[in-house]
Amino acid sequence: MFGDEDYPAYTMGRAAEIVGTSQGFLRRLDELKLITPHRSGGGHRRYSRYQLRLAARARDMVDAGTAVEAACRIIILEDQLEEALRINAARDTT
Repeated sequence: MFGDEDYPAYTMGRAAEIVGTSQGFLRRLDELKLITPHRSGGGHRRYSRYQLRLAARARDMVDAGTAVEAACRIIILEDQLEEALRINAARDTT
C-alpha cells in the first residue's frame, strides 16, 4: 500500500492542497479524462500519487499559459508515447 503509486490514498481536499490547486481544477481534469479518481463507498473522490503527479504537470502547464484542455491532451499523448516506447523496448529484449 505505501509503495503503491496507484493506491487512492488522498481525498480531494488533500489532493488539491498537495498539488497547489483548487478542487474545481481537479474536477475539470476528471471531466477531461486526464485523471479518473477512485470513488469511495460513499462516492467521494480519492487520488493516487500517480494522479497527483499528472495533476501537477497539468497545473504547471496551465500556469505557463497552456489551455487546460490542451495541457490534458499533451500529457495523455506523452504518457501514451512513453508506454509505446516501453512496450517496444520490452519486445527488443526478447
